[in-house]
Amino acid sequence: MKTAILWFRRDLRLHDHPALHAARERSDRLVPVFVLDDRLIHGRHASGPRTQFLLDCLSDLDGALRKCDTRLVIRHGAPERELAALVRETGATELHFSADVTPFARARGRAVKETLADMEVELQAHPGQYVADAPGDVHTKAGKPQTVFGHYHRAWLDDDRRDVLPAPRELPPLPSGLAKDRIPSLGGLGLEQEVGDPAAGGEHAARARMRSFLGGPVGEYADDHDALGRDNTSRLSPYLRFGCLSPREIEEALPRGEGPDAFRRQLCWRDFYAQLLLHHPANARDEFREKYRGAIDWNDSDEDFAAWCEGRTGYPLVDAGMRQLRREGWMHNRARLVVGSFLTKDLGIDWRRGERWFMRLLLDGDEANNNGNWQWIGSVGVDPQPVYRRIYNPARQQERHDPDGVYVRRHLPELANVPDRYLAEPWTMPGDVQRDAGCTIGDDYPAPIVDHREAREHALDRYRV
Repeated sequence: MKTAILWFRRDLRLHDHPALHAARERSDRLVPVFVLDDRLIHGRHASGPRTQFLLDCLSDLDGALRKCDTRLVIRHGAPERELAALVRETGATELHFSADVTPFARARGRAVKETLADMEVELQAHPGQYVADAPGDVHTKAGKPQTVFGHYHRAWLDDDRRDVLPAPRELPPLPSGLAKDRIPSLGGLGLEQEVGDPAAGGEHAARARMRSFLGGPVGEYADDHDALGRDNTSRLSPYLRFGCLSPREIEEALPRGEGPDAFRRQLCWRDFYAQLLLHHPANARDEFREKYRGAIDWNDSDEDFAAWCEGRTGYPLVDAGMRQLRREGWMHNRARLVVGSFLTKDLGIDWRRGERWFMRLLLDGDEANNNGNWQWIGSVGVDPQPVYRRIYNPARQQERHDPDGVYVRRHLPELANVPDRYLAEPWTMPGDVQRDAGCTIGDDYPAPIVDHREAREHALDRYRV
């Protein structure tokens, strides 16, 4: 009887799962396992909201595996130790898993390989995390890694694609007598839920969301993806982060048209940032642009940072975005750009502090994407545009992308009765208008903590290094 282990990591689904498909085809008995690793759960990017989403995903995955006459095995500890123990328990001769790109994932994979080196176990890495089978192999014509998105995108569109795989209807059984363990609670892991109204995790919810998006909103995505009030974005990012959906399957299912093409471009950004971190692992902690490393005089004010985190900067679009993050564990992408620009440019606070706050609360917190986007908006990454192009005026952004104030009023109820003409800059309301709106600036809603025009000039000086 040939036994294989399928090590689930960020690929918590049954549909279009190359590692699952290979393990199933090559074994008489199959051990689907997820290892709860404290180095991740309590590590640099620890997150109660994201861990709860993970637990939802694991519960959903276990339910799907039960329908295939098997179960999800749970282990808690260092994967190199727990997988080695599982090999000894089951006599497994193969270990299948989906390849990943982050420095931690690669280091963890090497530790597993070294531990199993003398145990006669064949390790097989498979694609499935990204649209491209190997996003890091989408090179320049000279064979070098890409650092300009436009060039990467063109090469990526021409890259070969694998066929999408169906979900299995049945799977090989578990070895008899194998302890499965239970999926723990969030409190049992020593974490707390900090988000009030998060989305539910799991492949079932992910596929429902995918069907809804592809069945309508994707057609208008090119025009609507920046519209804050309508929010016709896919909201698939948390499910992609945990592999509840295959990005390759999503691409394959996209219809033709300008909207689907624009969404395909977003999938490419995900692959682009993955290959960037793969080839430049130091980006996880340092600026891609060497001239800025240790050279920018960042503002270290804890008071300013707290105002930003709590959504009380006095700029409605910034505050609405930050309160959406706290409420949902998610934020509209346009709002992410505005709040990121405000932190790094208006407040002059180190992009790494914003990166860590996002990773604490975001359900879709992905190291490669989050890091790439923060370096992009912080003007320290691969983006070739000059600094002034990434200094966003929050009021003008609100007028352009939330002209009716739907998004701002949704997340800032204290501004519900503020007239449209003052909503982007409520501090300009005359006193009688403030009284009529029931919103006194400084009491019901804060005055701006910084003047945008002055802050813009300070930002341009700060980056002259």
